[in-house]
Amino acid sequence: MKVIASSIRKGNIIEREDGHLCVVLSAESFFPGKGTPTTQIDMRRLTDGVKVTDRFKTTEQVERAFVEDKDYDYLYKDGDGYHFMNNENYEQIQVPEDVIGDQAQWLQEGMKVILSIFNEKAVGIQLPARVTLEILETEPVTKGQTASSSYKPAKMSNGARVMVPPHVSAGTRIVIQTEDGSYVERAKD
Repeated sequence: MKVIASSIRKGNIIEREDGHLCVVLSAESFFPGKGTPTTQIDMRRLTDGVKVTDRFKTTEQVERAFVEDKDYDYLYKDGDGYHFMNNENYEQIQVPEDVIGDQAQWLQEGMKVILSIFNEKAVGIQLPARVTLEILETEPVTKGQTASSSYKPAKMSNGARVMVPPHVSAGTRIVIQTEDGSYVERAKD
């Protein structure tokens, strides 16, 4: 489906002229005082993960790939990749590691995710905005360290490392933003 370049947003999947499918990492429109307004789109090819940048006139037509977003539950990971199950028909789908990327550290058994499906293959994943994890170990509080902007490293139950405020200790369950891995708050459970 053709859309104008200025309507492309992060996370969209577009088909380039060379036939490659790319997921949009960022799209920025420029409106100079003189000259033609342009839209610069930074994207990653789904086939090999190479980052590419294209620049279009804002009114130029771009081919947006028809990708179907479906709800899945995360099951497990093995040598073949990550396995998910469709809640409606209980079909399972295997997703290669390169599609999941660095978001794999936030996956938890039974987690509800949205997989972007193109030609019966998963080409992208959307995790829940926040995830709750337990802190396994962290440094003790340093006396006199009262500045609100001071954070200390903590190792989470899934192996990820997150910066947490000084008052948070090992054994505490905290909420983490999956987009950037930042501390949000203590878990309320």
